[in-house]
Amino acid sequence: MSYDPSPSHHYRPPDPPPPYDPYTYDTYPWAPQEAPEPAGRRPQRHAALGHHSDLRVLRSAYRWQRRVATLTALGYFTLFLILSAFAPSFMTSTVTDGLPTGLLLALIQVPVTWLAIALYEQTARRRVDPIADRIRKLSELDAKREGAR
Repeated sequence: MSYDPSPSHHYRPPDPPPPYDPYTYDTYPWAPQEAPEPAGRRPQRHAALGHHSDLRVLRSAYRWQRRVATLTALGYFTLFLILSAFAPSFMTSTVTDGLPTGLLLALIQVPVTWLAIALYEQTARRRVDPIADRIRKLSELDAKREGAR
């Protein structure tokens, strides 16, 4: 039996693997992979949402919001603890007949916590929500643009 080099027998060896580069990896594996633009397509006019600076602004606004609310509640509680530890005569003095200052300050902790919650909601409505709404609208526009392609 002899070897028949007929054209029906095409064997192509597999492509060699690309060279390993340890510096080309995704920082976040869930980040979308950027595919190269196919030839003949017009370039994108708007930056993709993932590259938008509004996300950075949203993160900083949310961080500020958390800090204000947390420092309001924890700051008052820390002040109460410091006064309890280092000013016992002040904490045992009476405000009115039979009501010590320490008990009054402890009872004020509940409204201060409500104030922290109110500050959190107010800063959310005033600073964080408008940025999040703008990002949401831009992402909807980006999705419609991608769907139209």
